[in-house]
Amino acid sequence: MYRPVYFGSSDAVLRVTADRLGVPWSIVNPASVIGVSTSGESDQQLGLAANLKELWRGSLAALPGNAGTFVPVIPVDYLARFMTLLPEDPAAARTAFWILDDDTPPLPDLLSLVGRHYQVKVPRLRVPVPVVRRLPSALTKADPETLTFMSSDRYPTGPAREFAGRRGLAFPDTVGSILRWADHLAAHRFGSAPDQGPARRFTSHAGVRTFGIGEPDAQALVLPGLPVNADTWAPVAAALGHTRVLDLPGLGLSAGRPWDLTAWLAALVEETGPVHLVGHSIGAAAAVEAGLAHPDRVERLTLVSPFFLQARAGVATRLAALTRLYLRRIRPDALSRLLTGDTSHADELASSAEDLRRGRVAGHVAELLSAAGRERRRQDLRAGLARYPGPVHVIVGSADPLSAEGQELVDALGTRATVTTISGAGHHPQLTHGEELARAIRERIGAAGSGWRALPR
Repeated sequence: MYRPVYFGSSDAVLRVTADRLGVPWSIVNPASVIGVSTSGESDQQLGLAANLKELWRGSLAALPGNAGTFVPVIPVDYLARFMTLLPEDPAAARTAFWILDDDTPPLPDLLSLVGRHYQVKVPRLRVPVPVVRRLPSALTKADPETLTFMSSDRYPTGPAREFAGRRGLAFPDTVGSILRWADHLAAHRFGSAPDQGPARRFTSHAGVRTFGIGEPDAQALVLPGLPVNADTWAPVAAALGHTRVLDLPGLGLSAGRPWDLTAWLAALVEETGPVHLVGHSIGAAAAVEAGLAHPDRVERLTLVSPFFLQARAGVATRLAALTRLYLRRIRPDALSRLLTGDTSHADELASSAEDLRRGRVAGHVAELLSAAGRERRRQDLRAGLARYPGPVHVIVGSADPLSAEGQELVDALGTRATVTTISGAGHHPQLTHGEELARAIRERIGAAGSGWRALPR
């Protein structure tokens, strides 16, 4: 006979009704449900996920609870397997099961664990749960649903453990499951990133926690410019296919700092194998440095809006302190106007504006912009490009052309270098002329004999 499996606090009503009707029953009381144990995948953004979001953004002022505050978790795939087995086992009838891991770290320790994994600052202050409940949520940043589960209570998990053992159902590693779930949440921007499209994940290169979009075995790597992130390049990468976009150290969603770049690039190209590097603006500088240091691993360069081959930026960009303050407060519409001349790309730049408010990202952008304006830095990059032995494709917008000095250098590279000018584009063609940019990249590679399919015209 079918036996209902029921979640929730109204189980007393169900028991009485089922007993009166002679229907077998089982009660399932799950803990806070987190993502799939192996991948972290989850659409749940309420409860504990809200705490992780504030931790990631750096807006969690204090850790709620103390060493006795227990908010147990359960991976959703384990819960699903447990429930599908219940109706098959007559011995499970008329039994209530509390499904959770008794060894889940206390809430402050759990949040500290995730904070260290995220490589973000973890608040030192701890606030008792009764105090958190009395404070306004606008101040605590605590989700009301999470507050209902914050307690020192323990639960009778014996029946669930006995049932799982009898059915050969092993409990997944809780800490690993929590960290994979935390990664999935951050990589998908806590629900604001599209579910469809190329894979979004964190990897580690030279110890730097790195965010990327695309498959890890892609042989074309895009290094975005400033002050935008990998998300702004995702449509172009998807159009190219077999392409991965990576936030540079200290930028976008990646951890680390700009001075990690040299070791990070070395690890990246060594781990990936022979690659085609597509560098945009500051990413073009990184691509040149990687190609010069590892010419056997970097088989070709595509440089989009390479600042060191273009007119020098104004003095304002070299004032790092003012730039940092400005960028930390910039709104998506203002960022769109700054980069493209109008506000029509505000939605595409919302995630970049959000990243600039997180941690030290705006400061890192300001430092890199200041360095990019130094003539010595520009000279070093031009000299490095002249020594790179592989093919080079330079792409610029007609509104942001090569300087006379940049054109002279490209001409000196002879048949190794080609230039494509996208009509009407400025410094950020991935935002304003994405289709034309993808076509320009692909057609040049196709002309060199790549297996990439031709873009539709």
